[in-house]
Amino acid sequence: MKLYDYILSPSCYKVRLLASLIGAKLDLQPVDFHPGQEHKGDALLTLNPAGAIPILEDGAFVLTESSAMLAYLAATTAPEWEGRDTPNMSAKVQQWLAFSHRLTASLGGARLVEMLHGNGDLDALQGAGIAALRELEAALFEQRLAGQSFLVGGQPTIADIACFPYVALAPDGSVTLDPYPSIRLWMRAIRSLQGFIEMPGIHRLHDLAPDPQSSKEDH
Repeated sequence: MKLYDYILSPSCYKVRLLASLIGAKLDLQPVDFHPGQEHKGDALLTLNPAGAIPILEDGAFVLTESSAMLAYLAATTAPEWEGRDTPNMSAKVQQWLAFSHRLTASLGGARLVEMLHGNGDLDALQGAGIAALRELEAALFEQRLAGQSFLVGGQPTIADIACFPYVALAPDGSVTLDPYPSIRLWMRAIRSLQGFIEMPGIHRLHDLAPDPQSSKEDH
């Protein structure tokens, strides 16, 4: 499988991350997204007329939405990551995949404005991102009360991978994660998974200084 990839793209990263976690092999094809705008060139527009990345190619089969890529990788390599143990779990995974698009639009939009001087109302994007984080924090708090570390049950699914990157990179858009202890514990659980890989701004757990507040929360 070939992934048209940009190292600073959280949407590309989530595909690389899942592939690493489940042992799927990807042929990474770097794209000069900024400043080269290669994704707007004829070759990639043929694959994705929307002019966006990531793009996943598996022979003649092409996917252009990151959530669909996560589902495809899980289905072909590690079905346990699909979260289909029960109809309720399957529906919750789909709901969080949809929620991840809100994170992309809000926190991702704020990051684009702050880092790459993209167009957008920064205050509105940050406000929408904070609202999404509060919703995520409430859901993860309920999971913690039930003794579960991830969004859908006690094991990670593609729902966690879909939501993780834009949340972890929220500070790039000047949105702090300090008020969200359940989110911080969830991110720690994801970074603890065997096979976890980094992207700029998201580090492995052992590379970070201990978080005293998180240590207290762990107990």
